[in-house]
Amino acid sequence: MAFLGFGVYGLRRASALRRTGVTAEARIVRHDVKRGDEGATFYHPVAAWTARDGRTCEYSSRFGRGVVGSAFGVGAYVIVQYDPQAPHRFVIEGWDMTSVDLLFTVLGSVFTVGTVTVLLLRVLTL
Repeated sequence: MAFLGFGVYGLRRASALRRTGVTAEARIVRHDVKRGDEGATFYHPVAAWTARDGRTCEYSSRFGRGVVGSAFGVGAYVIVQYDPQAPHRFVIEGWDMTSVDLLFTVLGSVFTVGTVTVLLLRVLTL
């Protein structure tokens, strides 16, 4: 169910940003480097932009990748779509992918349905 919850949350967030989000030109100012449990290195670009109300925003993407292409290197200009009420909810166009959220939703659904089916069969055959 954790996979399902994570995926649905991400898809709902992406849908809300498509409906009410505001676009802005941002610049990649650095990369937050995080290490996975197995030693893999992930780079999360940090985008900086000025919101419509004049606030300066600087946030790290929730998605990290093992390799950063030149289009997302430090100093690159990108387009972000953000929630004007909560600018920390944003996506970098071309970097953040809803396919990951969709994958988690599908896997979570399959695992949940499989578990419920096994439990029901177990209860019915006792």
